[in-house]
Amino acid sequence: MSFERIKEKLNILADAAKYDVSCSSSGSKRSNKNKGLGNATGMGICHSYTEDGRCVSLLKILLTNHCIFDCVYCVTRKSNDVQRAAFKVEEVVSLTMNFYRRNYIEGLFLSSGIFKSADYTMERLVAVAKKLRLEENFNGYIHLKSIPGASDELMREAGLYADRLSVNIEIPTKSGLKKLAPDKNFEDFVKPMDKVKNEIIQFKAEKKIIKSTPVYAPAGQSTQMIVGATGESDFQVMRTADHFYNNFNLKRVYYSGYVPISNDSRLPQLGSAVPMLRENRLYQTDWLMRFYGFHVNEIVNKVHPFLDLDIDPKLSWALRNMHEFPIDVNTAEKRLLARIPGVGMRSVHKIIYARKFRKLNMDHLKKIGIATNRAQYFISCASNQLQLPDLTPERLKSIILQKSKSKYTGLLSNQLSLF
Repeated sequence: MSFERIKEKLNILADAAKYDVSCSSSGSKRSNKNKGLGNATGMGICHSYTEDGRCVSLLKILLTNHCIFDCVYCVTRKSNDVQRAAFKVEEVVSLTMNFYRRNYIEGLFLSSGIFKSADYTMERLVAVAKKLRLEENFNGYIHLKSIPGASDELMREAGLYADRLSVNIEIPTKSGLKKLAPDKNFEDFVKPMDKVKNEIIQFKAEKKIIKSTPVYAPAGQSTQMIVGATGESDFQVMRTADHFYNNFNLKRVYYSGYVPISNDSRLPQLGSAVPMLRENRLYQTDWLMRFYGFHVNEIVNKVHPFLDLDIDPKLSWALRNMHEFPIDVNTAEKRLLARIPGVGMRSVHKIIYARKFRKLNMDHLKKIGIATNRAQYFISCASNQLQLPDLTPERLKSIILQKSKSKYTGLLSNQLSLF
């Protein structure tokens, strides 16, 4: 096939893949061996930034954008009038190797529309990974998108060659999925996720006994939800995420704001895409649940079904629970320190270590790196002499927002003065 035709396919199928954001690879460690090509490390491979600021990249494409389904929210739905294309297995392998050798990428993220059947599609995704590993001796990162409804045998084989597997549950609620994707069954999403979870557990147990047991999906599995396509609340979104974290041992849940691509009456008439700020607040909530010890019902619930877009979810929780404060940073346990607005987990560990040697005051806390413009209203320490009148949560929120605006306005003025 001509170079121009390959390039045309790449343009079509790379553009179609941009709607899938679940491409993180953190957690995978696949070291190079037998003089192979590439490495996948725990730093992760995706179009993102690592903790040390390094930008990493991967070839992110669809195997095909042909699809037998007609999901209203999907750009590749069968009724959509878009240019169609499909890669052969050998073409994806060749592209991956050539891009890697030129240092354009560090791995592959491969998804696909569903053509013919789930098994037919999944078999070809697995064939790409298998060919890369066994024939090309490729040890870089591979993330395969699992196809809902694929057989257990194919899911098992996929995990032997891929670093991460993921099944996008797409819509947070069963009713929403039935409305916008009536041809799909919610259980078809759950089955492969359950299979992967059980295989990971089994392989880890076997490896403790037999060291030569291969690693199965070392970076685990993830999923993605479209937010705003069915009018669900943040509470419904995060409750679904919590369910999958607890029952399927997911590494990550990704949240993708719905982008209007259809005038179908079943879709909400948003006028524009879901605000990026809403996505950001959902990710912040996800972080609080996974690393800060918050339960989903503490942040969003039936009384407060939507996240406050003006302030971060931890500050919002604190303002609704003023009876929990102030917290003494010199005596409080780790769980309580993590609930102070403006105090991250790194700062929590620094506080616990530093207070072994002396009583901490506000100057110490500033040097540790906490955001005192927020934290000062929720803590007590050796030198915190701040005497506040009885402030309502609404008034305190206003004060914090005003100080934040003044801070950023000042930074902007200083930057402009340089010119």
